[in-house]
Amino acid sequence: MKKRFGIDIDGTITRPDTMIPFLNKAFQLNLVYEDITEYDLNPFVTITKDAFADWFARNEPIIYAESLLADGAKEAIAEWVDKADLYFISARHHDLLKVTEKWFHKNELTFHHIELTGSHDKVETAKKFGVDIFFEDKHDNAVAIASECNIPVILFDTPYNRLSVPAQVIRVTNWQQAKQWVDQWLKNEKK
Repeated sequence: MKKRFGIDIDGTITRPDTMIPFLNKAFQLNLVYEDITEYDLNPFVTITKDAFADWFARNEPIIYAESLLADGAKEAIAEWVDKADLYFISARHHDLLKVTEKWFHKNELTFHHIELTGSHDKVETAKKFGVDIFFEDKHDNAVAIASECNIPVILFDTPYNRLSVPAQVIRVTNWQQAKQWVDQWLKNEKK
């Protein structure tokens, strides 16, 4: 029986530095990737939380349409498409499904299902779809999914997720490392 992969989109299959040019342009900043040491971007801008939320909501479709694919993601996903059901689970809002699907098609990424939760809490969605492994960039999501779903979670290392992780969270620096770990896991699961 095929495994079911739960895969986050932003910061996982898209490059984790995607937001930086948008922030720099909109707020006249000079941020670099290493500056982003926390997931919440509000502390890096000079406007109120509500004003930033409004800016982000207005710019989300553009940002998501222009997001760059993470190096190696397309190749790993292409190799797994026949070995697993690929469920992309994102905190994006439901009304961004068309933008998201268009981005997947433009980047020639195969998927079995895309679920936009509108919330960073992905535990219930991971349970609902019965995923066997998850791919994530947000530290607290990775820890919660691993512990509450009792599955391995591949955590893509970024400056904003460097807190310690439990054993079920496997930290990788790129898609090649993720693929190597997952391919070995798939072999072991067949035994």
